[in-house]
Amino acid sequence: MSQPGTNTLKVAVVTGGHTFDVPGMYAFWRDLDGIDAYLQSLEDWSDDVADVRDRYDCVVFYNMHRFTPTGDEPWPMHKAKGALERLGETDQGIVIWHHALVAFPEWPRWREITGIADTSVEVAFDQPIPVTVEEPDHPIVADVRDFTVIDETYGMAEPVGDMTVLLRAHYPKQMSAVGWTRTFGKARVFCLQLGHDNQSWSNPSIRSIVGNGVRWASNRL
Repeated sequence: MSQPGTNTLKVAVVTGGHTFDVPGMYAFWRDLDGIDAYLQSLEDWSDDVADVRDRYDCVVFYNMHRFTPTGDEPWPMHKAKGALERLGETDQGIVIWHHALVAFPEWPRWREITGIADTSVEVAFDQPIPVTVEEPDHPIVADVRDFTVIDETYGMAEPVGDMTVLLRAHYPKQMSAVGWTRTFGKARVFCLQLGHDNQSWSNPSIRSIVGNGVRWASNRL
């Protein structure tokens, strides 16, 4: 969906199933250079009234729906399964951000995308989480140094399978891997556990990681 001759990425940010700071989220995306973000509900993204879903360079999931898509859901959620199953059929980038990691907890396909088999989670808010960069040469974190972020901890299972862990947290009751890459079908996937609210969104390291994660998933880094 990027315009010919430009470097601007068109990104769908899919929301729903969890509340968030709307002005803060819009401000976050507006301040990322070269990224044109379109916040939308899962229903709108799935229904794709304007026929643009496949033309986004990347889809960022910031949703936390708890149902298992079957295709039999009542309108307007009835197209979600088909839209989600389209992921990985093309090289459209996929970013799974924060509470989207625990979306669709009983759906094996989502677990294949994230690499997390068990999404049982315990949380704590407003925690000072020290984070180390594990792969400093990876383009997502190449300009990031070890940092501390005020964020929500997730005490849950670690991702498994073929992946590269870019970021690790060092904090009680917090999963260790908090940023990792993998592939799903033809698509690049970046997963980031950090990012609960404006305390983390305003952190320069988080801003750099999310922006570069979108660019990398879109095959632009």
